[in-house]
Amino acid sequence: MPFENDSSYGALGEMCSNTSRRLGANARGTCPVDMTRALVGVAHAQSCGKCTPCRVGLGAMTEMLEKIIDGSAAPGAIELLEDLAEQIRVSSDCAVGYQAAEQVLMSVKAFRDDFEYHASTGKCLRATSQGVPCVVSCPAHVDIPGYIALTAAGRFDEAVELIRKDNPFPSACAYICEHPCEETCRRTMVDDAVNIRGIKRYAVDHAGAPRATSREAASGKRVAVVGAGPSGLTCAYFLSRWGHDVTVYEQREKAGGMLRYGIPNYRLPKSILDDEIASIEAAGVKILLDQQVDGASEATLASLRRDYDAVYLAIGAHGDKKLGIAGEDAAGVVPAVEMLRNIGLGAADDYTGLDVCVIGGGNVAMDAARSAMRLGAKSVTVVYRRRVADMTALAEEIDGTVADGCEIASLMAPLEILTDSDGRVRALKAQPQIIGPVKRGRPAPVTAEREAVEFPCQVVIIAIGQDIQSEPFEAEGVPCTWKRMDTDDQLGVPGMPGVFAGGDCMRGPATVILSIADGKKAARAIDTYLGFHHTVDPDIDVPAPRLDDRVPCGRSVMGERPAEERRRDFELVEFGLSDQEIRQETLRCLNCDHFGCGILHENGRTAW
Repeated sequence: MPFENDSSYGALGEMCSNTSRRLGANARGTCPVDMTRALVGVAHAQSCGKCTPCRVGLGAMTEMLEKIIDGSAAPGAIELLEDLAEQIRVSSDCAVGYQAAEQVLMSVKAFRDDFEYHASTGKCLRATSQGVPCVVSCPAHVDIPGYIALTAAGRFDEAVELIRKDNPFPSACAYICEHPCEETCRRTMVDDAVNIRGIKRYAVDHAGAPRATSREAASGKRVAVVGAGPSGLTCAYFLSRWGHDVTVYEQREKAGGMLRYGIPNYRLPKSILDDEIASIEAAGVKILLDQQVDGASEATLASLRRDYDAVYLAIGAHGDKKLGIAGEDAAGVVPAVEMLRNIGLGAADDYTGLDVCVIGGGNVAMDAARSAMRLGAKSVTVVYRRRVADMTALAEEIDGTVADGCEIASLMAPLEILTDSDGRVRALKAQPQIIGPVKRGRPAPVTAEREAVEFPCQVVIIAIGQDIQSEPFEAEGVPCTWKRMDTDDQLGVPGMPGVFAGGDCMRGPATVILSIADGKKAARAIDTYLGFHHTVDPDIDVPAPRLDDRVPCGRSVMGERPAEERRRDFELVEFGLSDQEIRQETLRCLNCDHFGCGILHENGRTAW
């Protein structure tokens, strides 16, 4: 074929392939009918005009698709579209025509409901056009465009209240959320994603005391929540707002879970967390501290099931995982979970003048390394068996770790912890690696043909993951797989009516916002199980969208204290956007809740 080596041939083939994958996998906020029309239009523009099926047929298909999208197509238009696409597929002289036709046939087959709904109503099928991209990408489905508009209007109290409709931890998430919402922000089509977390941070920093939380009439139902972390407290908050009597059992002396015992003060000041928990208690939630729930205590799962109408298990993942290498039990080897917990308790170790090695590549490893530097360590080295690019930690956390003076030794797999004659750590021995084939989405490390390396140190902090301490509940009949509690689609524990589980103990160690999302989902499931269907509606009037043009504009970012100043204390590192920056950043929002993909969702302001 004369076009086999032409660049447009390969480009169009790749475009068709990518479009198929995107449509079939995850087209957030994207209509498959409109996306198909766009692809056919691109192919038509590339036509050389040599053959009639391509030159004329692709234009005709574009017109037919436009009528289907508008709802003005005659009955049988979809079948006529398929017939035309098949004729173009078999008669075009090159890939420009037949691959575009194949894409149309695949799209109609995969998304026929969408094509039929468009043809009859002129609107997107709600199930496919998934709503506002940033809202969909937020695990808790917070009304992001709404609180951005309120922040822009200076209505900070209402902005925070709108967040609390879906997330009772607006301040905590404003400081430490990994902001998955920004990954799908449509502003990237213009320049760069809106700084959504930065806007939230400004709103919570400038809001007054939370308004009194409204509650439904008492339902007469009692719910027990095991674990006062983000997931447990979120579930308790919403259930209490709906009139249920909720009691939270927490094994430690303070509530907060990993927000308190896993995230250092320089990222999330504990005074802010305390205020957040106080507002949850003000909603009617009772928190019992120093209350262990296991087979050895007075409170057991069996007793909770007897005394309460429903139980939510949100015990988190507070254990530590072992490396399984020699010397792991030596004096000076510290689990990262234990180290960060001690800091949260105010009983941090003193690392003054010591060399410290941290094993791991996640956010916990970065927190441990930066905390060790603040505890006086002479040097801190993060030892990781993959590349820096493969680390699971947020990019800003990695950059902050390096800026704080920590070194990252990548492609180094720990082999052994060497000790001195007294049994104390003297070095970490690691085997150099090279990067190899992709496995489970990331390139896997392969042993390099090089000698092992020793990192002299007196402390080794292990941050390779967290363990779920589910054994007591498993002994009482909770089904678990690899220590994770098994649940159904509504977070119910199989075989145990009225018992639900969520957060890290169900999904494994994850992020704060995912735990909050599980708590929200569990609250809805428990409310339904108890025979109700309450809603949360903040009744807030969001400002009308701006109709002026959104001109290209750079993204405002939050600054940090100088590294030399911050690396020896636990005071807050990041500072928020200025008044000038927040005015500019809020104006960058495209108001997707009003225009385009959000138009069928009542502007995102529905109660849930």
